[in-house]
Amino acid sequence: MSSLRNWMKGVAAFALACGVSHSALAAGPEVVPGPAAQPDCFVPWSQDTKFFQYPKKEGPYRIALANGFVGNTWRIQMIKTAKAYVAQPEVAPLIKEFKVVSTGTDVAAQLAAIDNFIDSGYDAIVTIAVNPSAFGAVIRRANEAGVVLVPFDNVTDSPDVLQVNEDQYLMGQMMGDWLLRNVSADATKLLEVRGVPGNSVDRDRHEGFRDVLGKSGKNFEGVEVVGMWDDGTAQKATA
Repeated sequence: MSSLRNWMKGVAAFALACGVSHSALAAGPEVVPGPAAQPDCFVPWSQDTKFFQYPKKEGPYRIALANGFVGNTWRIQMIKTAKAYVAQPEVAPLIKEFKVVSTGTDVAAQLAAIDNFIDSGYDAIVTIAVNPSAFGAVIRRANEAGVVLVPFDNVTDSPDVLQVNEDQYLMGQMMGDWLLRNVSADATKLLEVRGVPGNSVDRDRHEGFRDVLGKSGKNFEGVEVVGMWDDGTAQKATA
């Protein structure tokens, strides 16, 4: 979905490149030495990153996308991109079913949707986690059922699941560094337009941004508004 270099957070291995042609063992995936598939693209998050390997499962596969919030352009584009990808002639024969649901910002609703996909026998579930700390139980259920669960973008805080993400904390630092270089020397009040509340991306970017400002030695007054990563909402909140 992006030409940018991806970071693997928490785990960094696929037994095959796409990670959907595998089924987990009943006790979960096997932890192996690595390296990851496509190591030039999927970089381990740290030296302690686990590499997970799943035994091969023959297709075609039933894949689900359990999205949360859908009220901004990026989420809509993400869903359309996923549907376009699975419709490609070289990919379509590998996919028996591709199901998309969006549950909004309700954590319980998203977890219930993932549970339903697990109970329905899907081979893999891709998700953008509404909350980074609420997925421990559903991760265990997916592993026990042999379902490959892959959070991306808004990931979880669990080290026990395959995840794909950029370094969102670093992105927040980059935003802070840019702002410090470009605001006037006498600036004292800064507006931070945040994303979807509760998401790991919003949390991590905010922490990176604030850490840079805090270490700058300048006494900024920070004002926060919620923009939901949506143009109209952000413009209204900023105005």
